[in-house]
Amino acid sequence: MNSSRSEAAVTSSSVATRPPGTPAGVPVSDVDPFSIEFFEDPHRIHDELREAGPVVWLSRHGIFAVARYQEVYDVLHDWQTFCSSRGVGLSDFAKEKPWRPPSLVLETDPPEHDRARAVLNRVLSATVMKELRPRMIAAADAKVGELIERRTFDGIADLAQAFPMSVFPDAVGLRADGREHLLPYAGVAFNAFGPDNDLRRRALASVAPHVAWVTEQCQRENLAPGGLGAAVHAASDTGAIRSEEATLLVRSLLTAGIDTTVNGIGAAIYCLARFPEQWRKLRQDSTLARAAFEETLRYASPVQTFFRTTTRPVEVEGVTIPAGQKVLLFLGAANRDPERWDDPDEVRVDRPDADRHLQFGGGVHHCMGTHLARLQAEVALGALVALDDLAPAGEPVWSERMVIRGLQRFDITFRPRTP
Repeated sequence: MNSSRSEAAVTSSSVATRPPGTPAGVPVSDVDPFSIEFFEDPHRIHDELREAGPVVWLSRHGIFAVARYQEVYDVLHDWQTFCSSRGVGLSDFAKEKPWRPPSLVLETDPPEHDRARAVLNRVLSATVMKELRPRMIAAADAKVGELIERRTFDGIADLAQAFPMSVFPDAVGLRADGREHLLPYAGVAFNAFGPDNDLRRRALASVAPHVAWVTEQCQRENLAPGGLGAAVHAASDTGAIRSEEATLLVRSLLTAGIDTTVNGIGAAIYCLARFPEQWRKLRQDSTLARAAFEETLRYASPVQTFFRTTTRPVEVEGVTIPAGQKVLLFLGAANRDPERWDDPDEVRVDRPDADRHLQFGGGVHHCMGTHLARLQAEVALGALVALDDLAPAGEPVWSERMVIRGLQRFDITFRPRTP
């Protein structure tokens, strides 16, 4: 591994002078990680933040941040010190009322978190994924079969969005009408994690119809028997959770099960079209589909940031963070840390340790939808090898979002694969 990092190497303009009130002994940056400009190309800033030190003070928002792999990993695995129950966004639930009831898995800590997690562990078990797999393979093959009739397609709308939206709502047991609310609702949920800027205000101003539909759909009587949603509600019959908690858990499925999967598949398409030699490797060996997904999540991490809040004063590599402080975790920066990976700015679909990325979090809050996301992405990429000479047909258009870095449009050109 490369190990020549030097805190003194940072000279970029993003490293600010020390404004009044800045904690002593910590590097300062004036970068705004919630701006549209940041999300268009965050990697230069990631490099600067990693070089600045193990902990950085973000002066625009008055928060601590960590961007190196080891520190991000350590924070994720210490929920007792870095809690989620005060919110995983900038808002502190101990001081502010959340815009919606908190998630029982994302925004709670043990022991409350453990009850909800146990239910979702059963609902999203390996056995359930095995049962869903044939249906998803057939749907992915059908979706790619439609694309073969064209010479170009939008990798986001026509595949990254279209495939999960064709299988996931059915798996949950949602009714057919109104599914157009799913992606906007998830988008609002992630935008709400940021500060009170224009993006967040616009998102919350438009959320009412999406919240109404999702809330109604999460009710037991509106979910089809035999689906994932019905299975969550069945747990309330045993006393594992209360009925109102089951509704919130189904909501968590809808928030995390669509948006992050869509952007994860989009990231994979983006990378494979831009790295033709890696696309050829996958075409030659479609069993690399899972590994390719892990590597593209590492390289083009959709989930860029999440917060934790300190429960006590804690020292991180010589920097003391007081109790009650928000700490921003730069997951995207950690996933390209040269101290963790050789040549981190290259895509290698056969990278042996790519699945050690932090895109799914870690510790007790490791993403519950990991198995489902991996299943959908693996079968989508496995079906995509029916296309040959995959290449960009234009510049990517990035979504105007916070937290999630995803593509709004990415046109692809190809030719059908010859036998």
